[in-house]
Amino acid sequence: MSDDDQSPVEEPEPEQEQGAAAADPSRHLGGYSQEIEDLEELATEELGLAEFGSEGARTVGRGRHAAEVASLVAETSEGAQELFPRADTASSELRREVGAVLRLPEGNFINTDDIDIERRDDETMIINMGPQHPSTHGVLRLMLELDGETVLRTKPIIGYLHTGMEKTGEELTYVQGATNVTRMDYLSPLTNELVFSMATEALLEVELPPRAVWIRMLMAELQRVSSHLMWMATNGMDLGSTSMMIYGFREREMVLSFFEKTTGLRMNHNYIRPGGVAADLPDGWQDDIAVICDTVMVRSFEYDELLTGQPIFRERTEAVGNLTAEEALSLSVTGPVLRSTGVPWDLRRTMPYLDYDKLDFDVIVGTYGDNFDRYSVRLNEIRESIKMIRQIADRMPAGDYRVQDRKVTPPPRARIDESMEALIHHFKIFTEGFRVPEGEVYVAIESPRGELGCYMVSDGTSKPYRMHIRGPSFVNLQALPVLLRGGLMADAVAVISSVDPVMGEVDR
Repeated sequence: MSDDDQSPVEEPEPEQEQGAAAADPSRHLGGYSQEIEDLEELATEELGLAEFGSEGARTVGRGRHAAEVASLVAETSEGAQELFPRADTASSELRREVGAVLRLPEGNFINTDDIDIERRDDETMIINMGPQHPSTHGVLRLMLELDGETVLRTKPIIGYLHTGMEKTGEELTYVQGATNVTRMDYLSPLTNELVFSMATEALLEVELPPRAVWIRMLMAELQRVSSHLMWMATNGMDLGSTSMMIYGFREREMVLSFFEKTTGLRMNHNYIRPGGVAADLPDGWQDDIAVICDTVMVRSFEYDELLTGQPIFRERTEAVGNLTAEEALSLSVTGPVLRSTGVPWDLRRTMPYLDYDKLDFDVIVGTYGDNFDRYSVRLNEIRESIKMIRQIADRMPAGDYRVQDRKVTPPPRARIDESMEALIHHFKIFTEGFRVPEGEVYVAIESPRGELGCYMVSDGTSKPYRMHIRGPSFVNLQALPVLLRGGLMADAVAVISSVDPVMGEVDR
């Protein structure tokens, strides 16, 4: 019952008073006694009433309170994104919110009797979880409908970090574009740069030197190791293992130090650019890679010993957040979340790009699609990436690290001081950019979170006419209502963590 529908509270007779609430009627008003006194004084002085009366003051007080609540709700509402009471939600929307409306194969159907749409609102409670960082892994907000501690419905609400990167990309030249997209998935910036550069190169129809291709593979796999180490650390913290947080950051620091040595920055590198990479690998890079591979491989087995057999960790992950292969495919889920259900879909193997078809590696899959399988997939993918990094280091070809096309890449820095043509060339590249032939293209790669795609349209100028990013974190969030349904509120953060969303990529 709303505050507007409540009748004024009558003053009790002395013989009816029972307990503290009866002795102090203002308690029934939720502590608004001071507001009532102020209203009485306002009515007496400004409205000219000799005696306003306590009942009238209470009515006005409730009215003002209801108006303030309505105003606050209007200011903070996210509209159709929000989760509404069952009485105000259509049955088709209820089925969608519990994950029942999926892309099913032809001939299959949904048994509507299995969907509980008749549950009364007074039996459940809708609460907000977030937006709060870092407990929801970014500014993610979830609206949860609870029956006690059991989650019935979930609705992710996004947009709190929106930066308009795709629209910004249409105002930047292809030379500047990598500095924009690298900030989307800030835990895997090099893969963002890679997919943007590959889309641009597909429109340009340029062929990269072999060394540039293998440097890209080296950096992409190091980025995968770094991202999964970060996930191991934060997921351990979410499940109560502060030790894993320390160890994960310790090993990740080695990778970031190599990135800084190679690109000049620890993140948001602008290193992978259309036409190749910004600079060659530094002197002594083979020794650095050997130390990283040896250390992380040994430490991965220490993580295994720390977490895999730990009883509390097993109870928090096994049979929690289950997802079937059919549900994952229907929701277009990719990456470790999809592979944890037993589907061996990895773009490095199924749709090879760069020179991944020349490497020997296994696609790690799970069985049950629960939190434990998603943990196991990422832990073993660290080891597979280390195996690939060693192969890349051993087979790194010599030669140029970028194409020698003067229309695409700038001249060497030393030439600028010697040649006027080189100076003009450099100036034109970084002020006007290079023109890309008309056309459209979609390029997809396997990021640490799944299929990262870039759809790009060129109108023949130096800026994209349209750019759209298919962010795996955005798509994978669709699985949360299915993963959380029927689980406990206490497991919500663990399930969110197992999806590994990066909200910078979701909201972009």
